[in-house]
Amino acid sequence: MTNPQDFSAVFKDMMGSFSVDTKPMEEAFKSQSSMAEKMSAVALEAANKSTELSAKWTSDTLGKFQSVSAAKTDPADYAKSMTDFATASSEAAAEHMAAFAEIAKKVQTSTMELMMAAGKDMSVDMTAAAKKATTDATAAVKKATTK
Repeated sequence: MTNPQDFSAVFKDMMGSFSVDTKPMEEAFKSQSSMAEKMSAVALEAANKSTELSAKWTSDTLGKFQSVSAAKTDPADYAKSMTDFATASSEAAAEHMAAFAEIAKKVQTSTMELMMAAGKDMSVDMTAAAKKATTDATAAVKKATTK
């Protein structure tokens, strides 16, 4: 009765029974890296297309502005060329904004597909990890209690 049982040895044995497996961390890192690479590809593609579209829009606008800057003999021709430029610019703006919207729509769709795939993969990984942890914990408890 004067010698209490030393539980530190029991806990040390029990904790020693839990193996540390770094494979899940390695797999998580690989999955995260792959996801980041795919998301970066989506963003870079969108940036590239947006830049090309902006450059085309600028080039078209400058080309249309040449008719405005040309010398005219009749003062009314200046007003007409400005009106024609404003009309053409409005139409071009609508077309280019629709093209920007298509780029944004594609980015949104690609992002959602990536997120859904990642969620599905994560669910499978979490289920497998939970099953393994349960099995390992049960085995460790059995081993610690049988000593």
